[in-house]
Amino acid sequence: MDDVKPAVTVADIEAARERIRGGIYESPCVESIPLSKLTGAHVFCKLDYLQRTGSFKERGARNALLQLPDEARRRGVIAASAGNHAQGVAYHGSLLGVPVTVVMPRFAPLIKVTNCRNLGAEVILHGEDLTEARAKALELASERGLVFISPYDNAHIVAGQGTMGLEILEQAPEVEAVVVPVGGAGLIGGIGLAVKARKPSVEVVGVEPENAPSLAAAFARHAPVLVAMSPTLADGLAVAQTGAITYPIARRVVDRLVTVDEASIALAILRLVELEKSVVEGAGAAPLAAFLAGKLDHLKGKRVVLVLCGGNIDLTILDRVIETGLVTDGRLARFTVSISDRPGGLARLTGVIASTGASVKEIVHDRAFSGPDVSAVRVVCVVETTGHEHVKQLHAALGDAGISVVA
Repeated sequence: MDDVKPAVTVADIEAARERIRGGIYESPCVESIPLSKLTGAHVFCKLDYLQRTGSFKERGARNALLQLPDEARRRGVIAASAGNHAQGVAYHGSLLGVPVTVVMPRFAPLIKVTNCRNLGAEVILHGEDLTEARAKALELASERGLVFISPYDNAHIVAGQGTMGLEILEQAPEVEAVVVPVGGAGLIGGIGLAVKARKPSVEVVGVEPENAPSLAAAFARHAPVLVAMSPTLADGLAVAQTGAITYPIARRVVDRLVTVDEASIALAILRLVELEKSVVEGAGAAPLAAFLAGKLDHLKGKRVVLVLCGGNIDLTILDRVIETGLVTDGRLARFTVSISDRPGGLARLTGVIASTGASVKEIVHDRAFSGPDVSAVRVVCVVETTGHEHVKQLHAALGDAGISVVA
């Protein structure tokens, strides 16, 4: 560990807890029997997506707003966010009488944009990512005399997020590991500080999307660095550079850092809907995704808290995310076969599919590109199955029936 005194201490987190008490929902941390069976660990879920605005960001936002000088509160604040931080600042700004402006990237989920406006904030859409939105917010802060509140690189924000760590230790006192999503490292920094101060033996694990591995890059270079990002389902974790304040804290408290791919995130969202009846956004599903991707096998048999930190998934893409999860799970399969284009050809195909217990979801004839044999036609089939083994059985049954799978 470094000998440099961190910008945030456990005393700051304890003070933040008293400061925001009554204004923040102390979310439950509940045992999950189905997720325990799925992962092999003894799983507890910290349900912070149950906050009023659907995200843990309210904790830091309220703590930061309550410490503004009177003149700053009168003028107002500005934030840059993909959505959850913006909503947290907007909501608590409205409760505390502080005018709020938020700058959001143009790709920000529509539900988050709408919610911010409904909460009374001025919303400005600018830039392709959070880096460009942040630059615009800093420019406007200077022009208008507003206080800029970073979504993660702010000591008051980190202290506020750390209050969740204190709650976890009280609600699951025998915890052996805490798995936390990582964007700008404000959440894992705060939780890690609280947990390590009270119970140093607890392993603090961070999870980043492969498409936005800013903390992994910082650890590799021993300093925050700008990383190239690709679109990710975990849009709340799409941060191009770890903060100057949060990086040294993360170095102190993070024991293990893993990355997860998009398919694992989609599958985790699906599993949480099915098993926990919880609609959680990609960022919130990242801890479970790490288990599903086989990245946390060392935690099997241990008491583990998964931090489900956000539930603001865009409903317009939820169905696509679920279908992606079903494909990853082997419960939705697509294949192309060549069959006779004469009467009875299609009936024979569907009969074979039905005989295996699979259910036809969609069938499309492709006559134009079926080749020179006009007596044959290619058929693209989408079927519902029970898993990868079922798909193999279906393909074997088609082969036994003399129906060739061409793709």
